[in-house]
Amino acid sequence: MTITAIILIAINIITYNLINVYWIKFAILVVSILFFFLIIQFFRNPKRTTSFNNEHIIAPVDGKVVAIEEVYEKEYFKDNRLQISIFMSPINVHVTRHPVGGKVTYSKYHPGKFLVAWHPKSSEENERTTVVVKNETAGEILYRQIAGALAKRIVNYAEVDSEVVQGSDSGFIKFGSRVDVFVPIGTKLKVEINQKVKGGVSVIADVVS
Repeated sequence: MTITAIILIAINIITYNLINVYWIKFAILVVSILFFFLIIQFFRNPKRTTSFNNEHIIAPVDGKVVAIEEVYEKEYFKDNRLQISIFMSPINVHVTRHPVGGKVTYSKYHPGKFLVAWHPKSSEENERTTVVVKNETAGEILYRQIAGALAKRIVNYAEVDSEVVQGSDSGFIKFGSRVDVFVPIGTKLKVEINQKVKGGVSVIADVVS
């Protein structure tokens, strides 16, 4: 954000010195201010209080549930799982949070394309990271950050063998777009298609019925 601010200030200084038309100077200033506030809005990381411990799986991101389906997870489990997909709009918080606490057993980055996030093949062909956390009650829970058409970089903080706390920051998708969570078949889900969820707060599944 500092670099963005410096660039915008430089643009306005140059504009002020080179352009004599007042309304053009004013328009560039207004656009610069609006753009800077949009950047601040996008990179915000509000504090969230998570208090569910091992009884629930929580939403890793803010957004809307766009898919709930049984799929074959071929990267890590190599068996059928329930996939919960959460889509983030540009105005959502884009911080990814750990849906469960425990030990990180897998963390891998995959370079790829930048298809729109709702594209059927985006979960396999787009740039993405896959993280698995082993929880004492839930077992291993996999979640995948998926870049979208505007995303240009995925940040992943999860390191193999590290102990993580449910609701703590796991990563960030810059101008990005979707997170898939994979839970065992038979898990009691607490969300529906088109439901809006809040990362680190909303329960998406029960571990203990």
